[in-house]
Amino acid sequence: MVCRGIRHFGERRVAARSLGIIGAAALGVSLAFGAAAQTQHAKESGNMTAQRTTAAAETLSAQQQAILPIAAFAAAGDMDKLDTALNQGLDAGLSISDEREVLIQLYAYAGFPRSLNALTELMKVVDARKQRGIHDAPGRAPRHAIPTGDALLAAGKANQTKLVGQPVAGPIFEFAPAIGEYLQSHLFGAIFERDNLGWQSRELATVGMLSAMPGVEAQLQSHMHMSINTGLTAKQMQQAVEVLDARVGADSGRRAREALRRALASAQH
Repeated sequence: MVCRGIRHFGERRVAARSLGIIGAAALGVSLAFGAAAQTQHAKESGNMTAQRTTAAAETLSAQQQAILPIAAFAAAGDMDKLDTALNQGLDAGLSISDEREVLIQLYAYAGFPRSLNALTELMKVVDARKQRGIHDAPGRAPRHAIPTGDALLAAGKANQTKLVGQPVAGPIFEFAPAIGEYLQSHLFGAIFERDNLGWQSRELATVGMLSAMPGVEAQLQSHMHMSINTGLTAKQMQQAVEVLDARVGADSGRRAREALRRALASAQH
């Protein structure tokens, strides 16, 4: 009886140990499966994040899109349509400072009169919105002081070289050295040193301005190239063309489309 009891107890211990081994193995399989599932989920989440990031990189933001008609109508001097575009830009999330910077930059491409007229229109729009109880984000001033004198010229030359992709030279700058100095000091220096509007936005503004002005197709093509040098993709610039075509007009869209085609073709050679 004692022997049978000992044998029975031993069998139960063996059985328990076997169940423990089986349970541990099952737990190991479960943990391994769970870890694999978590790894797969993390991988899928990472892929989805990467896809969203890639998709975002191929699309202009609502604010970037809004800059294009603002710049185009300001350059064309069409105050009625500019009024609408300014309101749409603020509704899309542009700050007052963002729009003001675009219209300040306008002087370098369309002259002071149209820049001043456009800034006056922005003041009217902001005041009218305040009266309707709309309080738009004011934006900010540049983070650092703008250089002056030789330092400004040096900064402008460096900025121009980055945007173009190489130092700029040519017969026109030998014939009229002052125009090269003004470009570097005023446009690529005094304006592009103002970091309260990014370079991508500034180049989109320039594309919008030039697309509204007949006879400056060569400059428009150059700024399509510079836009891509700021990190904007070909698909984003194609979207910019579509925005100009739909929201500004067929002529603006046509000029922008041809300039982009030529810029992309020249980049392949």
